[in-house]
This record gives sequence, structure tokens and C-alpha cells, in this order.
Amino acid sequence: METRNAKIIISSVGGTASSGAKTYKISLPSVWINSLEINENNREVELLFDGEKIVIAPKISFENFMLSAKKKGHKLLKINYYNGSDLCTTIAADYSDKIIKFNNFTDNYLYTAFGIKENVNWDDYNSFLEDRCVPKSRMGIREYLFSIGLDEYSPIEIIKKTHGKMAEDNQWLEVEEI
Repeated sequence: METRNAKIIISSVGGTASSGAKTYKISLPSVWINSLEINENNREVELLFDGEKIVIAPKISFENFMLSAKKKGHKLLKINYYNGSDLCTTIAADYSDKIIKFNNFTDNYLYTAFGIKENVNWDDYNSFLEDRCVPKSRMGIREYLFSIGLDEYSPIEIIKKTHGKMAEDNQWLEVEEI
């Protein structure tokens, strides 16, 4: 891994921005950008922030995300989210890097896994899974877990057994280990 030192360019924002608003930019080495195959025709990137560092990566397709995680030997789950028989969202969850990629197949946000959110983090993913399970605080949860063959509360394991079906809607999940 190559390391370089740089300074962030900080400037005031104009227009209708609030007083004191700032914008932050950084100049990146051409050799790095060329290596990522970023150019005038392919300039979309994803910014990842884990609370300590920022990673800039070329935006990749759902399929390439899955291929990359699989090639790295990561634990990867593919989850299909349905409304009745209609596939609404496909989620790829990389459990090694704790990164999510998803595709929606409907414009009706009521039937998509993450609603109107376009950028989903690991906490959003876990909240989604928990919403498709019996609550952890439910009275008799130990007996319920025992009845479905589980020793502990794990939303993804519960969903593998129950398909995330809830009495109040027609949504359900199909989990596939890749």
C-alpha cells in the first residue's frame, strides 16, 4: 500500500448555503486515479466512512460487488426481498467487510427493503433484518427460539427459518449463502 501526505483544501461555500458553511476537497495523484480506471467517462465513486477513515472506491455494479467479495473469500449473503411473488429488492451483504450493496426492482418505496435510502450502512441492514423478526424483548422469546431450532437470538438465523414473514404484510425474504 502506497502512502502520501496531503492537505485538504478548505473554502467557503457561496450561494444560498448557511453562514460559515465550508467545502472540503483534496487533490489525488493521477497514477492512483488511472489505476482505478477513473476518467472523464467513468467518474462515479463510492465514499465509505467507518468513523476513522474515508475510503474512495470506483462505483461497481451489484454483480461485480458480489464477485469481488467472493474472490476475496468473504462471507457473503444474497437476500431477495419479495412482496407476495414480486421481487422488490436484492441485497448482497459482505459480512467480512460489513458492506451492503442492493438493487431495487420497483419504484414503490413501500415495497423496497430500505425505503427511499440510497446509501445503506451495516446498521441500516441489521435494523432491516430485526424489523423482519420477532422482537428480542418478546415474552417467551427463549421458547420461541427453541421451537425454531435456535439457541440464541440472531436475526439472520431467524429469517433463514421463518423467511422474515410477518402477519401484517405480504413481504418475505429468501436467503442464499454465496
